[in-house]
Amino acid sequence: MRDSRRLVIGALMGVIGLAVTAAHAASPADPAKPGPFPVGVTRTLLIDHRRTDALTEKPRTLVTEIWYPAVDETRSRTKARFTGFLPVPIDASVEAALQKVYKQPVAQLDERYTCDSVRDAPVRDGRYSLIVFSHGNGGNRHQNTFWCDHLASHGYIIVSADHTGNCSFCIIDGVVIPYAKEQRKQSTEDRPKDMSFLLDQMIRWDRGADSRFAGKIDTDHAAATGMSFGAFTSVQVIEQDPRFKAIIPMSGAWARSHTNTTTPALLMLGIEDRTIGELGNGAIRKYHGENTGPSYLLEFILGGHYTFTDMFKINPKFGDGVGQGQRADGASFDYTSMERSYEIVNAYSTAFCGLYLKGETGYQGYLAKNHWKDEVKWDARGVK
Repeated sequence: MRDSRRLVIGALMGVIGLAVTAAHAASPADPAKPGPFPVGVTRTLLIDHRRTDALTEKPRTLVTEIWYPAVDETRSRTKARFTGFLPVPIDASVEAALQKVYKQPVAQLDERYTCDSVRDAPVRDGRYSLIVFSHGNGGNRHQNTFWCDHLASHGYIIVSADHTGNCSFCIIDGVVIPYAKEQRKQSTEDRPKDMSFLLDQMIRWDRGADSRFAGKIDTDHAAATGMSFGAFTSVQVIEQDPRFKAIIPMSGAWARSHTNTTTPALLMLGIEDRTIGELGNGAIRKYHGENTGPSYLLEFILGGHYTFTDMFKINPKFGDGVGQGQRADGASFDYTSMERSYEIVNAYSTAFCGLYLKGETGYQGYLAKNHWKDEVKWDARGVK
């Protein structure tokens, strides 16, 4: 009799579980709003002893930032500041490097900059899909915190490294290593290898190399993402490393034909981009057009190159996607605001990752529509 009851109870629980799963699939979280988890961020130094850095002539060393879902107690803790992303105290050399890049004092950067993550908060229990991000030429690992914070709040672990020699500057062993223009060609080779190396390291961490993240990183469902040169890197790495299951390139893509046309892709561009211009935007559209899918293309009508970055929070008058722009005929216009730009980028990114990394099929309907027809153009290819 007891066995019969157990069977009945088990069957009922199974039905309830299926119903909950179906409801979750049908009604996933609103991708435009922050997710249910507070966010932590931590920094580490990862060394690839298999490679010698052409600039430093030492093993390839990557200063790396990691965003992740944190425990509930994190909500009451102080959020990270801009200077919290620097691994050393601000001395004269660091101050000079910051001034050269941002054209403003460090104190002003800290005053303007905001984010939602808490430095070194405890990692939440659970298992979270991995997203590897690659910064732009002369950018840095923390140039897209608006996006990393949002995705982490929805249950992802985001890993972003300074590409040594191609970032604005990085600090290794207390030494400031500046951007090296002559290393740009070398960086084309280094960057995709860096992304694969980061995936390798997260596999090690998931298996216990870092106790905080042991058993918590779903490396079987990883995305390669990036902005500008990082976007080139993301489309490059999936030609070399099949372990990446999806890509999100922002403001960049290869102009040449590509062989991997089936990995799910979410491409983004700003129609008023002054950095890559029409040729660069044409390459992004060509890449999307050659994909057999699933492939999505998001075009900001009044967007520029830096629409997809933290530049709004650092210099609200920067231009090329931030603040005010000017057309060839001299007419001025306002780029899409920070609030709306971040809302749109975050929403489509969350829905895309939810569907193609987590299998949250409820996002299929969301990705089928243009939810901001006044601000963006939206196209989908190869989607059933």
